[in-house]
Amino acid sequence: MSNNEEAVVTTGAGKIEGSYEDGLYVFKGVPYAAPPVGELRWLPPQPVKPWPGVRPAREYAAIAPQNPMVGAVIEQIEQTQDEDCLFLNIFTPGLDGKRRPVMVWIHGGAFIIGSGSELNYRSGQIASRGDVVLVTINYRMGALGFMNLKEITGGKIPATGNEGLLDQIATLEWVRDNIDAFGGDPGNITVFGESAGGMSIGCLMSMPAARGRFNKAILESGAANTVSSLDDAVNMSGRYLEVLGLSGSDIEALRSLTFKQLLSAQQKLGEIVLETEHRITPFQPVVDREAIPELPIKALQGGSAKNVPVLAGTNLEEWKLFAVMEPNFKDMDQAGMVGRLEGILPAEYVPRLVEAYQNARKKRGQATSPAEILTAIQTDIMFRMPVVNLVEAQYHNKQAAYNYLFGWQSPVMGGILGACHALEIGFVFGNHDDTFCGTGPDADKLSRCMQDAWLAFARTGDPSCESLGKWPVYGKDRLTMMLGRDCHMEAAPYEDERRVWDAVDITFTKPI
Repeated sequence: MSNNEEAVVTTGAGKIEGSYEDGLYVFKGVPYAAPPVGELRWLPPQPVKPWPGVRPAREYAAIAPQNPMVGAVIEQIEQTQDEDCLFLNIFTPGLDGKRRPVMVWIHGGAFIIGSGSELNYRSGQIASRGDVVLVTINYRMGALGFMNLKEITGGKIPATGNEGLLDQIATLEWVRDNIDAFGGDPGNITVFGESAGGMSIGCLMSMPAARGRFNKAILESGAANTVSSLDDAVNMSGRYLEVLGLSGSDIEALRSLTFKQLLSAQQKLGEIVLETEHRITPFQPVVDREAIPELPIKALQGGSAKNVPVLAGTNLEEWKLFAVMEPNFKDMDQAGMVGRLEGILPAEYVPRLVEAYQNARKKRGQATSPAEILTAIQTDIMFRMPVVNLVEAQYHNKQAAYNYLFGWQSPVMGGILGACHALEIGFVFGNHDDTFCGTGPDADKLSRCMQDAWLAFARTGDPSCESLGKWPVYGKDRLTMMLGRDCHMEAAPYEDERRVWDAVDITFTKPI
């Protein structure tokens, strides 16, 4: 069935009716799991209950409960929030059994904000341009998706702190079981995501429950590093309960709280950890020894995803997005920079890092103020080095691994954002604009090149394409695609900075 008048598809739980929009069949607000409410709050996702008749799928459904994030680049459109949020959206060029590549987008947002129905992802342009099936998803976040309660409640609430990741696995299982009815190939699924989405994928690549659920992975500005130890997660859940005025024995009181009350406590705790620890979020995935048995990067190095080709990279100046949110950051002095770094890393590493970055930037004629040095080091701690480590793990396990470095500069705010965090998203989805990304012939060309590469990788596991040319694997020469006004390959870019990390174990870094 592929006429423009009707968009009815039969899923495992029942029939749904979507719409035909701008050359795509679009299905919005499709449930992939039961509502995680009542007794199901903080439990792993449960199967969808079948429904009779035809369920409408023409409107976006509720998104996961979340607080506004000050300075967030996510467009804060008015969307209904509800604990009943486990929905996905599908954009497909045809309902014709063609078995197209499937691309499942996992949104970012520091594990506390975002949704699969943000404005950035609503056009589905990449699906029509590449003749692929695009799926965007919601998953539980914050205290509802990433808070470990098992330890502090003595198992009475068995949440591991990885329920948000288990939601993502449930979406992949739903896609595997249903996507052929939407013109997709269940044997060719690529997960792609940015920031917390990329970090989620890094975790999924290490998780036994996710094995075999996807075939390829694209990680933008996120890898396998952003996890809490079990001790840290238990400490954070205890602090959260203190904000609520509860203890681990107050099970019924916890279950009876509204999600707005839970969000209010999360906001208060978030303000505390931001002010005292410069930590963006209290909650993130947990090495709980169950869902995530060990540090994800260690699992990857041991071959947990040895059959998954990866395309992964970062933006050149990721941390500038966060720096502009912090008053007086640009006026930071040397002592302030050193103190901040010693709060993240063991103190003995700091002098050699600062010296290496100062020397490398001087050599290139770049600014070396304390704020610039801190921004560069923070970018590499949180984003670039974890991605490089993941790419190298896959390469050493004899898997195809491709690396990029995105250097396009945002034109807004007088250019102070540079090639900051999240800037590449508009180019991948083909909706770059003047408010953040910039427009014009060069921007259009970059977007075409990135879409072509992402689509080629989704089809074949190789991002080489006509617009970019041959894209070699990372390999021993550390070959990296430089994405910007001029796209080209470089061997070992920014090697002076990368090399100094060989002596630094970034698994010691504190959570975000």
